[in-house]
Amino acid sequence: MGAVGLYTHIQGNNVRSALLLAGFPVLLLVLTYCLTLGLIGFGMLPTTGSTGGDFGLAAGFMLAGAPLALLVTVVWFAIAWFANTRIIDAVTGARPVSRQEEPGLYNLLENLCISRGIPMPSLRIIDSEALNAFASGLNEKQYSITVTTGLMATLDPAEMESVLGHELTHILNRDVRTMVIAAVFAGIITLIAEILFRSVQYGGLGRRRESDGKGNGLFIVIAFAAAAIGYLLAIVIRMALSRSREFVADAGSVELTMNPDAMISALRKIEGHAALPAPESVQGMFIENQETGFYSLFATHPPISKRIEALGTFAGGRDAPAPIVEAAPAGPWSRKGPWG
Repeated sequence: MGAVGLYTHIQGNNVRSALLLAGFPVLLLVLTYCLTLGLIGFGMLPTTGSTGGDFGLAAGFMLAGAPLALLVTVVWFAIAWFANTRIIDAVTGARPVSRQEEPGLYNLLENLCISRGIPMPSLRIIDSEALNAFASGLNEKQYSITVTTGLMATLDPAEMESVLGHELTHILNRDVRTMVIAAVFAGIITLIAEILFRSVQYGGLGRRRESDGKGNGLFIVIAFAAAAIGYLLAIVIRMALSRSREFVADAGSVELTMNPDAMISALRKIEGHAALPAPESVQGMFIENQETGFYSLFATHPPISKRIEALGTFAGGRDAPAPIVEAAPAGPWSRKGPWG
């Protein structure tokens, strides 16, 4: 059953985070097992001379590698825990800003945090014409909200406040923690699958085992299948959070700002203008990331039209015709604050 309320939504995020952490070393072991079979099939590792014996040999390698898989998981998560903000900043081009640099933006977020009695996340900006925003971080000391300069130039104060409220809700609901863990693990799984695929691919250029042609072909098929499944799992992990999280965050923004019309207007302006270069695993964290083609089957976000429809049905918001998005002149709010 899906989350039926805010408490169950947060608990669901906690469970998904725990499952990701517990499942990662298991997945590493399975991929190691399949890689071992592939290398045996191509004669790059010794063979027992029989298919059944080689299955057992690969299992032995897997069990022997269990402590290493656990160590890799711990080290990788430690890196993610302490360096996730710097990693995300590096791949998106985000930079921190202070109150002195962007007083209007800072004041809007500060007022929202004061209304909920919570510490204020750090603010970051990406120099891009794209209209997008996202929240990240694993704990209170790391939480941050990032917006693009294009978004700042296009939205009015009420719309920007709604976007900040949306991202702040992701933090309050613990969405960001699960999204960061999912992004990190999806990245390493993609890397492992790539190593598996290339090892088997280039292994075919070397010496193949001749004693058991049937087992040889079976092991090669298993290795290629494992690589394909690894790629698929990386996509599935990006969806570790239900797409309903965006509906919940939109509703949370309305609760914070009491302005559903501004949230709808902001989404209308963002629609079709959100493309921001970043790894696929990070794009799942954006306020909008509309997939096309094959990836639309695994979309991390519901269509904006559905989100606007929900805001109208459940929050009483009014949907105006889609605006023509142009970079607005630098408004006084962006430099002097909302009361300037």
